[in-house]
Amino acid sequence: MKFLTFSEDNQLLAQMITFLRSRGEVDAATSSDRDMPIEYGAGVVYALRGNAQYDSISAALKNLFESSGYDAVVIASTVLGREVAGHLSVGIGSDVAPELSSLEFKDGKAITKRWGYGGKTVIEETWNARVFTLLPGITDAEKNGSESTLKDIQLGDSRVEIISEEPKNLGGGNLESAKIIVSVGRGLGKKEGIEVAQKLADAVGGEIAGSRPVCLDYQWLSEDRQVGLSGKKVKPKVYIALGISGQIQHIAGMRGSKIVIAINKDKSAPIFEESDYGIVGDLYQVAPKLTEKLAA
Repeated sequence: MKFLTFSEDNQLLAQMITFLRSRGEVDAATSSDRDMPIEYGAGVVYALRGNAQYDSISAALKNLFESSGYDAVVIASTVLGREVAGHLSVGIGSDVAPELSSLEFKDGKAITKRWGYGGKTVIEETWNARVFTLLPGITDAEKNGSESTLKDIQLGDSRVEIISEEPKNLGGGNLESAKIIVSVGRGLGKKEGIEVAQKLADAVGGEIAGSRPVCLDYQWLSEDRQVGLSGKKVKPKVYIALGISGQIQHIAGMRGSKIVIAINKDKSAPIFEESDYGIVGDLYQVAPKLTEKLAA
């Protein structure tokens, strides 16, 4: 198999190169100059220069796909990545296999796994698709000792014209690559409670995150800190849930976590069904004690 992979986030691109290099030859394309992933096993890393919009990027990937004999294009499942995948699939006449947590090939067909029904189950499917999107955190990025050839590609014109830009209020962290996440839900009760969660996150060297109500409704945390079906999909080694009830929309975003620790005063909260360790109690009493022990 010969893969072409793309992301505008080079950390995610390094993960995908690492994941795919044991499955065949890999070349990569990126529209970012930051931390170019040239040490992870790709034969070539294409630097896409110019107006990097979904249509100009997909046109460049289509040209590479058709001229270089790739068997599949694998794209990181980001907002831009999903747009590129949809546009590219039309261009090359292929289905898209989306939001995958697993991707294998057998007898010329792709065998995939992805979350279904809001994260309630895992769907295993067989595809003839040539375009795939992988969830962030598919594997840990690992350098392999070789260095990729770096080639520039000038992007063509785009039908998208940027009139103006207004930056979002972002938290600045990278949840997809975080090893430990402390996540808060509406059970926090007040914005001032964020400080309690932040101290615990600092004590364990983790990132802070939140559920949809915390990030979008109350805006106690920035939008890029949201974990869930409509937010970030994360796979940390440890996920600590403070005051999170465990609705399926949130579970869909963190189900790949290796160890889940939940603190909730409601012993019937669904989050306990997803947890490896659970503490029934007031988070304002439990979390500071954990912080004290861990920071000692």
